[in-house]
Amino acid sequence: MPRGITGKGLATRRRIIEGAARVLREQRAAGLDEIRAATGTSSSQLFHYFPGGKAELMLAVASHEAGQVLEEQQPHLDDLGSWESWAAWAAELFARHEKQREHCGLSVLIGRLDPNDPAGREIVVAMYGQWENALTRGIVTMQAAGEMRADIDAGQAAAALLAGIQGGILMMLATGTTSHLKAVLDAGLARLR
Repeated sequence: MPRGITGKGLATRRRIIEGAARVLREQRAAGLDEIRAATGTSSSQLFHYFPGGKAELMLAVASHEAGQVLEEQQPHLDDLGSWESWAAWAAELFARHEKQREHCGLSVLIGRLDPNDPAGREIVVAMYGQWENALTRGIVTMQAAGEMRADIDAGQAAAALLAGIQGGILMMLATGTTSHLKAVLDAGLARLR
């Protein structure tokens, strides 16, 4: 990010990132021309805020989308202390993907990043880490209250649930149906009871 950026500049940069994310959710093959048109940004303005060009912009979009993936699960994700909160979290997660389908933030995040780019991988790893940690905390809280099986490893159960969710989302992107995501959420929660 350019040094000495003003509050107005930060707002413009944020507008470009949010607009680019919106364009990429709607149009898979969108390039800089489509992003400039959608955000009302000139080439010089775009390169002022993203001197590294498209690669820097895509990393900023990836960071934004990773934050959105986690934010869209709130307040439930940080409050998994009852079966009602687990059910609300799962229902909201499913409903959001049922509505967004191929326009979900994960499809932009994973689909637009170079898997060999360490900076992009760091964004993805951090997002999944936060998500998995929240699930683990919820399981530990429920186990301490005697509401979830005590004989399962909380970290392993959270990792399995998260991997299943990602598989369900990948199946949704490939097939257009959310039935696999629904199945993994139902089975994952049933396993914890």
